[in-house]
Amino acid sequence: MKKKIFIGLGLLLLVFVGFIGYGLLFPKSPPTSASFSDQGLDISVSYSQPSKKGRVIFGEEKDGALQPYGKYWRLGANAGTDITFSKNITFAGKPVSAGTYRMYAVPGADTFQISLNSEAGVAFGVAEPDYSLDVLKVDVPVTRIPEVTEKFVINFGKEAEAINMDFVWDNLLIRVPITVQ
Repeated sequence: MKKKIFIGLGLLLLVFVGFIGYGLLFPKSPPTSASFSDQGLDISVSYSQPSKKGRVIFGEEKDGALQPYGKYWRLGANAGTDITFSKNITFAGKPVSAGTYRMYAVPGADTFQISLNSEAGVAFGVAEPDYSLDVLKVDVPVTRIPEVTEKFVINFGKEAEAINMDFVWDNLLIRVPITVQ
């Protein structure tokens, strides 16, 4: 009888370990990165990339939005989103020193509040940041785009003297202008 119990427990443990291992090897929101480099300025962002999968992404909580307006969002999935600047910059017009920051947002219908926080390197989980460690908060406008983007993406583009960091997901584009100080 004891042998059957141990075999049963062993099989359950094996299934559990297999499930966890599969999730680590093939995450639903895979880790990715975006980077920009020009004239000595290097910017890198590490984040995880969730998919739309037919869901309502941004909207009212009562409508079942995955990311409700007015609620903390880590700008990705799984773990905190980190951004690193190799030089002092302005981030949507506000000065930021070179370094690594945790970046997060509070979505709204017309603007997103994007924040940089000195608490970088946050591991897996949904914990909100320690807001007393926020370095800055900026409000950036939401642009509705005609095409739907299935996977959340962060990308960079250069325009005259500014670097544009774009957050694109569903039918929204949120653009943060960055310049070297």
